[in-house]
Amino acid sequence: MLQKIDEWTGAFASFVWGLPLLVLLVGGGLYLLMRSGFLPFRYIGHAIQVLRGKYDDPDAPGEITHFQALTTALSATIGMGNIAGVAVAITIGGPGAIFWLWISGLVGMCTKFFTSTLAIMYRGKDSAGAIQGGPMYFIMEGLGKKWKPLAVFFSLAGLIGALPVFNVNQLTQAIRDILLIPNGIATGFQSDLVIGLVLALITGIVVLGGLKRISKTAARLVPAMVLLYFVSVLIILAVHIDQVPKYLAMIFTDAFAANHYTGDPLLGGVVGGLILLGIRRGAFSNEAGIGTAPMAHGAAQTSEPVREGLVAMLGPAIDTLIVCTLTALTILVTGVWETAGTNGVSLTASAFDGAMPGGQYVLLACIVVFSVSSLFSYSYYGTKCASFLLGADKKHYYNYFYIASIIMGATTSLSAMLNLIDGAFALMAIPTMTATLIMAPRVMREARAYFSNLNKEQGISE
Repeated sequence: MLQKIDEWTGAFASFVWGLPLLVLLVGGGLYLLMRSGFLPFRYIGHAIQVLRGKYDDPDAPGEITHFQALTTALSATIGMGNIAGVAVAITIGGPGAIFWLWISGLVGMCTKFFTSTLAIMYRGKDSAGAIQGGPMYFIMEGLGKKWKPLAVFFSLAGLIGALPVFNVNQLTQAIRDILLIPNGIATGFQSDLVIGLVLALITGIVVLGGLKRISKTAARLVPAMVLLYFVSVLIILAVHIDQVPKYLAMIFTDAFAANHYTGDPLLGGVVGGLILLGIRRGAFSNEAGIGTAPMAHGAAQTSEPVREGLVAMLGPAIDTLIVCTLTALTILVTGVWETAGTNGVSLTASAFDGAMPGGQYVLLACIVVFSVSSLFSYSYYGTKCASFLLGADKKHYYNYFYIASIIMGATTSLSAMLNLIDGAFALMAIPTMTATLIMAPRVMREARAYFSNLNKEQGISE
């Protein structure tokens, strides 16, 4: 039965992650980058000011601050995609996969600017009359009711894409490999089930408390977990500093040579397969163009759409360009990518274990916080989709399905869970990117007006 699930999810992910989606996600992102003339990138300093609260307005529509919106989105994206996802990319593609993951991150910054600006420009109301944001709402409000099938399609895919099964799977593997097995504790279905039940209990307590509890919890956890992970990785890189230049160079050279790629070719070429691998792992890591983050950013307290777009743009920079790079270098400089014979989170654990005393326990602490905080944010995304489809009065039923899925994630194989979420993300990207590309000119009109006023306020001539 488990083998059948693996085969089905693998075929599903391979089918939806074909060339058309690659063109839509990357080609569409490059179009947005060119269409904007790199405009958002010139205002990164202003984005940081917005994030720090300089422009917060408690009377503006929305539920949470700019900072809480970003940390809620980051608590979902900074997680197992950065630790296990990067390890999967290197295992299959070698160092070159990281270059294409970077490209995904750079393009993703612009994509997130557009999607999250739209999330504020075209907020809608749920059946209870509460203001909501996200692709399903900006499709309906921005393109009209005739586009409702596209909004429904996004929400249906989102019900699956928001499930925490990959995060739970990898957290269970980490606990098993780092804590239980080295200490002689028997592992198997029963131990995985116990871990799943504990995680389901913790998640249930938080997610049934709603968005404000989720955002407050994320705002406390995300900065702390990022700092702990950063310090640990920097220590490892300092110990292996002589290897860092070598592998930084190899990331660039191997991106076009694909000497270490072991996956399926794309269009008959291994470089094409490597590019697709990097984009898939990048999409899983930063979720740019998928449509999850705009649901969090759409709840921000602001009447200026461009401000929230700028804050959202910082997400892929933090997530992919910084955190994923640190993880990748840790795996590469320690040499475990060639010797460990493991995959996913276990490969990253091998790097930590071999580089610093008790390193695997430090990583386990980070993984627990990464994963648990991700569980909280993804539940919010799923309930937003359920609310759109079924009505606000029925959205809480999704949480019970969500909590139950934690058990499945804890007791099923890595490949099945990764392929399931990969496939659902691909389906979510279709309506998100389609609507964003159609409405891109509207975002640019809004952006030009906003930046023109900002420059006038600051006394800068255009």
